[in-house]
Amino acid sequence: MKLYFKPGACSMASHIVLNEIGDAFSIEAVDTETKRTASGADYLKINAKGKVPALQSDGEILTEGPAILQYVADRKGRRDLAPEAGTFARARLAEMLNFTGTELHVAFGPLFNPAADEGSKAAARHAVAAKFDWLEQRLSDGRRFLIGDGFTIADAYAFVVTNWANFTGIDLSHWPHLSAFMDRVATRPAVQKTLRAEGLV
Repeated sequence: MKLYFKPGACSMASHIVLNEIGDAFSIEAVDTETKRTASGADYLKINAKGKVPALQSDGEILTEGPAILQYVADRKGRRDLAPEAGTFARARLAEMLNFTGTELHVAFGPLFNPAADEGSKAAARHAVAAKFDWLEQRLSDGRRFLIGDGFTIADAYAFVVTNWANFTGIDLSHWPHLSAFMDRVATRPAVQKTLRAEGLV
């Protein structure tokens, strides 16, 4: 398998899960502005959407982070990372992946848009804070991770997107349970390996 990624982007979640599983895989960085890979390939010929991540596996290209996360975990039968399809636990996992992708991830958008004015950015910070409020409440019952006490692919995705607070001037200390969650995930060997590979530590 080969993962096309951009350091620190949402593709980092797929990178973390690949490291959690431990099978051999390769990575190649993508410049999403020029649409070129580190080797000089035209990324639009690999993924016409021009976004990361993209996963090359078994002669196919799979895009969209939540799909890649589920594919990678299911391919290895890692029910700790992704519960069995058809169970309530799997539906809960999908709920968390969808929340991160359609609510939290989207809320950050204006903060990375150089054309956004300060009013738009202030509104985005308010929207992100509301999503963090929801995560804080979810984690306030003492659970270690978003689904329960075991780390799943939903935690990898939420960790990566929540970490964008560090680059957008949002102080996570306002959400102590969420901050503790971030610390727990950050110490995982697979996360540390990913951060090193992407040049982030």
